[in-house]
Parts: sequence; structure tokens; C-alpha cells
Amino acid sequence: MNGIRYRNMVSGDLSAVMAVQTEAYGDGFIEGVEVIAARLEAAPETAWVAEDGYGVCAYLVGYPSMEGRMTSLGGLFRVAPVADCLYLHDLAVSPRAAGRRVGPSLVRKALGFAQDARLKSSTLVSVQASRAFWLRQGFCVAMPDAEESAKLDSYPGDAVYMARRLGP
Repeated sequence: MNGIRYRNMVSGDLSAVMAVQTEAYGDGFIEGVEVIAARLEAAPETAWVAEDGYGVCAYLVGYPSMEGRMTSLGGLFRVAPVADCLYLHDLAVSPRAAGRRVGPSLVRKALGFAQDARLKSSTLVSVQASRAFWLRQGFCVAMPDAEESAKLDSYPGDAVYMARRLGP
């Protein structure tokens, strides 16, 4: 599809993932390589990259969780032993891949995983004016409880919790 190949992320991708993160995110959103590495170790089955002829051009990381829970910026993944939700924490696309539908393709890959795992929903925190993108992917604004809502304050700017129901 558009010369893009999708696969699971591996530890050898971390420097390329950090480069994409730096290209895609504004000040205050960069999470360290040690955080990304720990997340990959915690949930390798829910970490994907997209590659073009130049290498990794996008990535998406998430983890099996419980609906209503979220991860603070820079926080580690708390994989739920019995999950009902796939939490999508970080989707970043290099400007060189813009307009090639790489982001939506990674989201479809993640949602396919969640449906195959019989999870009932997928959730995320929308940042950097990405709400319209997530609405187009079928997500809607949701209200977490007060304890979880406090985690939204760890994100610069307007951070919004969103959810999408899966399955029948």
C-alpha cells in the first residue's frame, strides 16, 4: 500500500522511532528512548511501525488495558492481566509520510488486533489538535473518572480522552 510496509516494532527500531517522534511532536511531548523501550518490552504485540524506502516513517504503540484508564505523558504501561480495552498511547507519522494514509492504516492494524483479542473498546488521549483525526477513525470524546482525568494534566495543551466501541 503506497510502498509502505507494516510490521511489529522491534528494539532495533528505537532510534528510528525516536527520530519520527522528534519530527512529529512539538515541545513538551517527547518521551525518552528508555520509556519507549520499556513500553515495547511490556507490550510488544501492540507496537507497530510503518516503513517506506527510507526506513521507519511512523509508529503506533499501545497496550491491553481497562476502559477508563490512561497513561500519563512519560508514564510506563500498566498492561492489564484481564483487559477489556486496547489503549493507544502514541501514534506518530514522519512528515515524509504525510498524505499516504499511514496513520489510519496503523490505527486499523491496532483495531484489528483488539477485535481479534475480543476487546470491547479502544481508548486514547488526543493531543496536538488531533481530535478531528481520531473522530474520523470512529473515536468519540469520553469522560474518565476524576482520578484518571488528572493524568490529562501531564500533557501540554488541550488533551482529550476518547474511546471507540469495537465488535458487534
